[in-house]
Amino acid sequence: MNLVLLVFRLMCLAWLWPVTLHNSSHQPNKRRHKDVYVGENSKNQHGGRIDFKMKRSDSTKSLLIKSEQLLRIEDHDFAMRPGFGGAAIPVGIDVQVESIDSISEVNMDFTMTLYLRHYWQDDRLAFPSSSKKSRTFDARLVKKIWVPDVFFVHSKRSFIHDTTMENIMLRVYPDGNILYSVRITVTALCAMDFSSFPLDTQKCSLELESCWYNRLYINFILRRHIFFFMLQTYFPTMLMVMLSWVSFWIDRRAVPARVSLGITTVLTMSTIITGVSASMPQVSYVKAVDIYLWASFLFVFLSVIEYAAVNYFTTVEEMKKLKGGKIPADFNATQTMAFDGCYHDNDIDLTPFPELPSTPNTERSRTATSRNSAAEPPPTEGTRLRRKKSIKHNLSFIMSNSYMIDSYSRVVFPMTYLMFNIIYWSLYS
Repeated sequence: MNLVLLVFRLMCLAWLWPVTLHNSSHQPNKRRHKDVYVGENSKNQHGGRIDFKMKRSDSTKSLLIKSEQLLRIEDHDFAMRPGFGGAAIPVGIDVQVESIDSISEVNMDFTMTLYLRHYWQDDRLAFPSSSKKSRTFDARLVKKIWVPDVFFVHSKRSFIHDTTMENIMLRVYPDGNILYSVRITVTALCAMDFSSFPLDTQKCSLELESCWYNRLYINFILRRHIFFFMLQTYFPTMLMVMLSWVSFWIDRRAVPARVSLGITTVLTMSTIITGVSASMPQVSYVKAVDIYLWASFLFVFLSVIEYAAVNYFTTVEEMKKLKGGKIPADFNATQTMAFDGCYHDNDIDLTPFPELPSTPNTERSRTATSRNSAAEPPPTEGTRLRRKKSIKHNLSFIMSNSYMIDSYSRVVFPMTYLMFNIIYWSLYS
């Protein structure tokens, strides 16, 4: 009986032994998977297996102490600067300009996008490192430590780029040296001098200051390209002035043609001056472009005045001829001034004066004149008789021959305008 019970027990143990071995073989594997699961972000699987050698070499993807614990953020008061109570902390700054976005003459400012970098040392952030390599953090850590209080002087608008996240980088070295970089777009004031506009050169400064009262100046020399203003302002102005000279070649009796041409050029010049003034700030001094525009406007205006003088002297001249009997009585002078330009002076029938009847007095005067001329010796060879003409005589001559005003204007106006351009461009270019 005892023998039977012993055999039965041995058979039960033999049946339960494989089950025990199976459970014991799976238990260590389960424990190992649990250890790896904590660092599941660092899995590097090849064919379903984990490369533990690569896992150990990549220190950034293994279990590490938190950044706050590594840099001992909680052990210090970062509301105070490093070495508070001692000497000032030297902070290095450099600026890398990415682009100059706009320059506004009306608002007297300029906008640019730049990378602003700060360098300083904070021993409180030193950490032990066997490789002596730095660690890089994002904007979340920047809010927990001390950074320099640098700001832009004369800044109108500025912002830190935040797409797709805040463009801020913080790099900490094991010895406590820190690099802080931020991408900023800033609109700053620029006091411009437009005395030589648009042939000017402006100096704009980007100023950075700290409550340490130090100020850093970054100067930008801006030279303006003149080609745009030549196309938009100078060339149209020159063409309008030369167009006003066309009236000097139109017959002086073509009143509608010459008046309409003069008024058109004057109005066009007024439009150009108004457009340039609207695009510029209201300053209390005269700009170079204003001198050119108003001088050109004066030339156009004088061409209109010139025709007014020609018209007036022509009217006076014809009225004198009408009164003197050189123009037939049935000729209408007003029709002459309103003519379309095809009429000329030789079309008028100018009858000669009738010869005066001879009287004894006239005979005596003729005889005396002939005796005087016979008594005077003839001029010697090589001499020339000149008669001094006074200014009044010249003016009266021009007034009696008004067509000569147009002849002189065809030369005087272009030569004077050419001299003005030579002086202008030599002074401002």
